[in-house]
Amino acid sequence: MAPFKKGIPLLAVVLVFTLSCAKEERRPCDNCVIVAIEGSPTNLDPRYATDAYSTRIDPLVFSSLVTLDKDSNPICELCESYQVPDPKTYIFKLKKGVRFSDSRPLTSRDVKYTFEFLKNPDNGCPSQGSYKVLESVDAPDDYTVIFRLSEPFAPFLYKLASGIVPYGTQKNEFPTGSGPYKLAEFRQGERVVLEKNLNYWGEPAKLDKLVFEIIQDDTTRTLALMKGRLDLVQNAVPPHAIKFLERDGRFKAIVERGINYSYMGFNMDDKILSHREVRWAVAHAIDRQKIIDYLLLGQAQPATGIIAPAIWAYEPDVKKFEYNPELSKQLLDMAGFPDPDGDGPKPRFALSYKTSTNKLRVAIATAIQDQLKNVGIKLEIRSLEWGTFFDDIKKGNFQTFTLTWVGIQDPDIFYYAFHSDSIPPNGANRGRYKNPLVDRLIEEGRKTLDFGVRKRIYSDIQRILAYDCAYVSLWYNDNVIVMKNGLKGFEIYPGGEYTSLAKARWE
Repeated sequence: MAPFKKGIPLLAVVLVFTLSCAKEERRPCDNCVIVAIEGSPTNLDPRYATDAYSTRIDPLVFSSLVTLDKDSNPICELCESYQVPDPKTYIFKLKKGVRFSDSRPLTSRDVKYTFEFLKNPDNGCPSQGSYKVLESVDAPDDYTVIFRLSEPFAPFLYKLASGIVPYGTQKNEFPTGSGPYKLAEFRQGERVVLEKNLNYWGEPAKLDKLVFEIIQDDTTRTLALMKGRLDLVQNAVPPHAIKFLERDGRFKAIVERGINYSYMGFNMDDKILSHREVRWAVAHAIDRQKIIDYLLLGQAQPATGIIAPAIWAYEPDVKKFEYNPELSKQLLDMAGFPDPDGDGPKPRFALSYKTSTNKLRVAIATAIQDQLKNVGIKLEIRSLEWGTFFDDIKKGNFQTFTLTWVGIQDPDIFYYAFHSDSIPPNGANRGRYKNPLVDRLIEEGRKTLDFGVRKRIYSDIQRILAYDCAYVSLWYNDNVIVMKNGLKGFEIYPGGEYTSLAKARWE
């Protein structure tokens, strides 16, 4: 299998030569930070943002009623304080003096409008299902907001971590935010430029401008770092390039355990993949650890489910799929897909596999293709530009694919990702998974406020999802940052958000 040959990979050989020839380029701006991202945001409106690139940038432009700290705890952002007089009532007092970047004051009317917009099914917001229990939002004065729920909803505080937009902002109108930066330019597929918000209500940003350059090619991205055109790259430096960059005294690399979850998804409506035994067979045919060791250079940890070990609801005692190609073959036989010619070249069946054009993603796809071939499954790789790829996944136009969930911090993700009511466009159940028992447990987990009961419910959900093999769990990606030594104040967030750039500075 080509991806696993020992020795220096071709990309590393290219980098050794090209990096040695790299010359410093003139910077395009003063007092700014230029960040490379490997794919383009699809929608920076926080009401519609679902992809990783959008959700990581949005906290710099939009403030929320509450936000999540680095330990995933909800804390006040736009609110001064809040009270929960009963399980169905939340009363918030807003901070005074907050303004949007266009200088309009932010009041309770804007908060009320934002959440009523999110709740309204006519608006087609992806998170609409999370607000079904929201019975009413009242704004008795400019600085008080009262949320009334139809029933207790344990994760409600987490659902308030959504960017607030000005009253009256429509669906196709890019909203103004109240964050430390404002959007100055968004050229899809090219760049996102943020400028310092001079009307920001909090501690002013120390950088005048943030530029997010979309560079899909790994080598081009790494060369741009070496030439001085880039200042920071997060989770987008190919593993083989990091050791070369670390030898350059201008840069530092930081690696921390992350919670971002990479997985292989299935279309459950497919006549082949609807067989649980087939999904099990695929899972047993993939050698995750080998891919982690050889392609990711150890910068990931094997995963067991969408909830990472760092999250309170994590359940370790679930069905696990160790690498076992012989068992995989037996399962395929049991499912009614025998090998037509024994050790001959004919496959049992063929599956299409969609991924992005990122070189590492294609290398991972090729490795999985080789491993599935060993058990008689032909995998036809289709690598697409990010926007086209993600659009196909949302539409259900696939058999299998790989993606990464980023920043999962609350187990209510199960509603968004696996409840039968969350099939797109109403949520992110992109595999069309349907299980009435899981639906019921998810709904119970949302209603109960007893921590111990919630923990047991979510443990049951994780066991069922693992048994059903709704996803093939691949790995939890480490967060890997490469940045210039002079950049200070940037901190890694578990989900890869760029929130701390608001405090970054040059020294």
